[in-house]
This record gives sequence, C-alpha cells and structure tokens, in this order.
Amino acid sequence: MAATQALFLSLEGIDGSGKSTQARRLADWLRAQGRDPVLTREPGGAPGAEEIRRLLVEGDPDRWSPETEILLFTAARRDHLERTIHPALATGRDVVTDRFADSTRVYQGATRGDLRALVDDIHARVIGIEPDLTLVLDMDPEVALTRGLARGSGEDRFEEFGLEFQHRLRAGFRALAAEAPGRCVLIDASRDADAIAAAIRDAVAARL
Repeated sequence: MAATQALFLSLEGIDGSGKSTQARRLADWLRAQGRDPVLTREPGGAPGAEEIRRLLVEGDPDRWSPETEILLFTAARRDHLERTIHPALATGRDVVTDRFADSTRVYQGATRGDLRALVDDIHARVIGIEPDLTLVLDMDPEVALTRGLARGSGEDRFEEFGLEFQHRLRAGFRALAAEAPGRCVLIDASRDADAIAAAIRDAVAARL
C-alpha cells in the first residue's frame, strides 16, 4: 500500500477494552508521521449519527430489539459514512474510528440472536465498505466490564447486559478476527497502555 494512500482504520473490542484511548494514541502517532488523520467513533461521528447514538447507548437494556438496533446502527453508520468517512478518504486523510460495522456483526448479529446474515446483507446494500485494517482489542471481560462501568458515563446500556454477555462478545470478536485474518489483527489488551499502543503501531506501520 502506497505511503500516500489514505488508510481506513477501525478499533474493535468489548466494552472497556481501551478502544477510545488507543484510537486517540493511534491518531496522535499518525500525525507524528506527517499524516492528517480524522479521529471519529461509532455510533456517532457526524451530527445526525450522534443524535442516534443517544438512542442506542442510553436507557434500559431492553429498550430495543436486536433487529431495531441493527437498523438504528446502520442509519447512524450511513450518516457517518456520507458526512465524515468518505469525505476524509477522498481528500487523502486517514480515518481512525472507534468501532465500525464489526461491532454490529458481533453485538447484534452474533450475541443477541442469529442475525449475522441480516447484518451482512444490510451492510452490503447501504454501507459497502470495510476498513483497510481492524485492530481487535482482546482482554478479560470481567476486568473490562469493571473498567467500563467505573467510567459512569451514562452510556452503559450494553454493559448492563452483564458479564455473560461480555464473554459472548469476546468470543464473537475473536471468531471475527479469525474469519478475516487479512483485515483483522488481534491485539492483547491485557497489557499496559504503552505496550498496546506499540503493538497497534506495528500493525499499522506494516500497511503504510
């Protein structure tokens, strides 16, 4: 991949695995390399998508069915794609996103019902893009859940599904990484933040 080509990079993993911190560190490192990354997140990353985010991450765990969640996440993702991701890539800027479609594949497609085929079909029809590289942060769900709930962000709807749900998420992300080894790199997120950041930089540097 040419050094001048914009990269679309996503970070995935269970709640509390450190994605937001590592996404920021990755964007800072890319800037230090003379690149001009856009740091973004899902759900969100564009004004309309941020409004949908509040519907998804706040409130009672049983607020939405898995099918409704798929549609809401996809609507937010389409707005994110149109207003943030495509414009950045078109002007040669890297995109670093905290979550993308793999989260919907795992959260709604694999852990809240057998809906992966529906997720993939909708994704192919209205999103139609995958990251160049996905860093999957993998760690003990019990530690991650404690960390996530301790934030007290108010955006803890999915954490409130409990520890068993987080274990299913971890298994789902590990399976997804094995399914797409050319795109996904499994990162041991049980280490300190500097070691995790170094592993992520190594994986990204191989694509530059």
